[in-house]
Amino acid sequence: MVAVRYQTAFKLYPYHQVPAQSQAPVRHPVVIVGGGPIGLTLALDLGLKGTPVLVLDDHEGAGLGSKAICFAKRTLDIAHRLGAAQPMVDKGVVWNVGRVFHADREVYEFNLLPEDGHRYPAFINLQQPYFERDLVEAIEKARTNGAPIEIRGANQVTAITPQDGFTTLEVDTPDGPYRIEADYLIACDGARSPLREMMGLTFDGRVFEDNFLIADVHMKADFPTERWFWFDPPFEGAGQSALLHKQPDDIWRIDFQLGWDIDRKAELDPERIRARVDAMLSSQTGTVPEYELAWTSIYTFQCRRMKSFRHGNVIFAGDSAHQVSPFGARGANSGVQDADNLGWKLDLVLKGLADDSLLDSYATEREFGADENILNSTRATDFLTPKTQTSRLFRDAVLTLAERHTFARPLVNSGRLSVPCTYDGFPHFGPDALNGPAVTRPGAACVDAPVEDGFLLDNLGGTFTILALGCAAEAVSAQGIDAAVLEIANPSDALTRRYLGDAKQAVYLIRPDQHVVARWPGFDADAIASAIGRALGKDS
Repeated sequence: MVAVRYQTAFKLYPYHQVPAQSQAPVRHPVVIVGGGPIGLTLALDLGLKGTPVLVLDDHEGAGLGSKAICFAKRTLDIAHRLGAAQPMVDKGVVWNVGRVFHADREVYEFNLLPEDGHRYPAFINLQQPYFERDLVEAIEKARTNGAPIEIRGANQVTAITPQDGFTTLEVDTPDGPYRIEADYLIACDGARSPLREMMGLTFDGRVFEDNFLIADVHMKADFPTERWFWFDPPFEGAGQSALLHKQPDDIWRIDFQLGWDIDRKAELDPERIRARVDAMLSSQTGTVPEYELAWTSIYTFQCRRMKSFRHGNVIFAGDSAHQVSPFGARGANSGVQDADNLGWKLDLVLKGLADDSLLDSYATEREFGADENILNSTRATDFLTPKTQTSRLFRDAVLTLAERHTFARPLVNSGRLSVPCTYDGFPHFGPDALNGPAVTRPGAACVDAPVEDGFLLDNLGGTFTILALGCAAEAVSAQGIDAAVLEIANPSDALTRRYLGDAKQAVYLIRPDQHVVARWPGFDADAIASAIGRALGKDS
């Protein structure tokens, strides 16, 4: 019997029998375990490239509760490439501005995207079930156009057996068990990953001695669409910090810091939660508006990751591979970047255009990304919850200085918000012969900018692309890869600032995941061919 671990918000892929349940084990090129944001993103990316993919999930849709709510610009850029972003933005709450408070004083405000010339905002707030629903709808649309994607709900993987070059999976369903085989098995099954447990793999890092209460509150309120964060909030029962975010459907996310030694059952009592919410609302408005508690939960800060994200033909992504503290919105956003990194590499390996060793670069690059996120999350947690009198004095002194002096504001850490990872110095990138703007150096994710027919990222559609700015370029074929050519004779001001700097012209080679491989002051076919080989882990 398939275990029911949580209530679903949307029934997205109802269970039904398939012929494979009564046949000899069927081999699949890719099996993804877990139908959350990361598994669905990867499935959509592979399917749009024509690579068959099967998703197994032990439930029939998205779990109830907001969970991840802050989706960053880079995630929206990835979703746009996959045809899923617009419904997310239409539903989501757009925000760029945040405010930081210390007790009852505002320390400062910040704008995460002060410049124009971008299709998407710095962040949208959108409950995770909607994010998953929009991905499934994009998958269904892709399926009608021939994308080979299958999702099986209420299919629980109960055992895996690594074989020579593939993996056998035991799958339980409401109609009994069956077996399948996978050339590549991708574990996207969450922080408590059953697949990781089945393989006896460790998940190492820090568990911080603190607990935070999430309360999703349904109410009409006039608070602005901003991120509000309090150190030492002035309302009773909030602990050392509190956070307020607006979500769609008149839902407001409120986080309270509870401390370490708590009675979790008692703290989840609705009356105790209401007392905290009442205190927050009355301190801001003078009254307590009518509201309902839509969803509540308690979480503990944890910063952990697997030592290696790749174990032969089994690859881990998202929370199954790494876990970070919620403040900073680095969990789901970094997981989507995992899928973005892995998708094109897995596709080329399965099509015989790259060696299996290219998948090792997924592990090394995204392990680096996880370490970067864990470092930022750990620093945020230590700043939020000082453990000694000395560290508290330092924290409070920084907040006092930041209220009056801009130089101190970068030292304030209420959760460094998610930004795309840059793979500086990794072997699959370079050269940088342009000496251009740092924001678009090799290893960086392409920054969007206006072009005549829309935006730059509209034209970087999941293939290797030669971007020629202010000059001509020709098609280049190398290692079986035919790189597309995008010529922009008259770059916009924003495109010039972000890609040319002081240069009059430039040529960029861009990977299928929109990361810059290399750049030059002019077109050089041999140099581009060599860089394509380097990106694939091959000698040119």
